[in-house]
Amino acid sequence: MIGYAPGQDVGPLEEWPLDNPASDYVIQRGAPRTYGRIDAGGPGHETRFGIWHCTAGAFDCTEQGDELMTILEGACRLTEHATGETRDLAAGDSLFVRDGSRVTWDVANSVTKVFLGHKPDGY
Repeated sequence: MIGYAPGQDVGPLEEWPLDNPASDYVIQRGAPRTYGRIDAGGPGHETRFGIWHCTAGAFDCTEQGDELMTILEGACRLTEHATGETRDLAAGDSLFVRDGSRVTWDVANSVTKVFLGHKPDGY
């Protein structure tokens, strides 16, 4: 069983550069850096589960896979471009984002999330 709680140490993470062409990252503010780890699933699988961490800054990207996320620490604002809907998220908040959604991540403080993603054609 794998479990995480707000404020809990999630263990070591590796750098995940904002350079995936499919995500089409565009930095809007600062120099955000991202880190993560896949705890289950991953390349070749339809489903993946893991941890993601981002330092302060803002960027646009296209989400890769349907994703349910829960914020473990920090704060951010997520804006979906198609609808203009904006959500402020902090520790304990959860959000579902659809595959292919173009979003802006505006990270006020470093943020860490746990996520469960699904992509029918695999990651």
